[in-house]
Amino acid sequence: MAAAPPTGDRSAEAAGRRIRALREERGTSLSTLARLAGVGKATLSGLENGTRNPTLETLYAITAQLGVPLTAVLSGPAETPTVRGAAVGATLLEVFSDTDATYELYRMRVSPGPAQLSPAHQAGVTEHVTVFSGVLRAGPADAPLTAGPGEYLRWASDVPHSYAAVGDEVVRASLLLRYPRVTTVDS
Repeated sequence: MAAAPPTGDRSAEAAGRRIRALREERGTSLSTLARLAGVGKATLSGLENGTRNPTLETLYAITAQLGVPLTAVLSGPAETPTVRGAAVGATLLEVFSDTDATYELYRMRVSPGPAQLSPAHQAGVTEHVTVFSGVLRAGPADAPLTAGPGEYLRWASDVPHSYAAVGDEVVRASLLLRYPRVTTVDS
């Protein structure tokens, strides 16, 4: 599925520019980032040039290798980006930080049908999901958890993880991602 981050070509171009800037800031080559993220070099080049629309799974793989939250490559603060993957649509509601972490809060919709497998985030990232309707099976790919309306799931998402609606009802939920702050030591 080739769904764009927020809406339209401008958003894909802006996300591509941010990916390139973050990659270059880190002194990482296009080939190296593509290999580490598990995406094709041509795909990454197309994303950076704004000619390809990334899937949610691809964006998470790239941002994990760059060590940044997803919102670091999405649209500016005036927009409310929606990202889509194989089963999940998520609309960014808020980004906030404290001294230890950055948080992204999403309104999430999981469609019935095939599960969505998401790549591992960087070390220490956790996901917190509150289900409002439907039944959700989500969490580490090798040990998913299940929750219904009014229930809550939490897992370390620095491993491959999945999302799936159980049955034929759309799942509506909130998703909170917690990205620990990475401290750097200057030499």
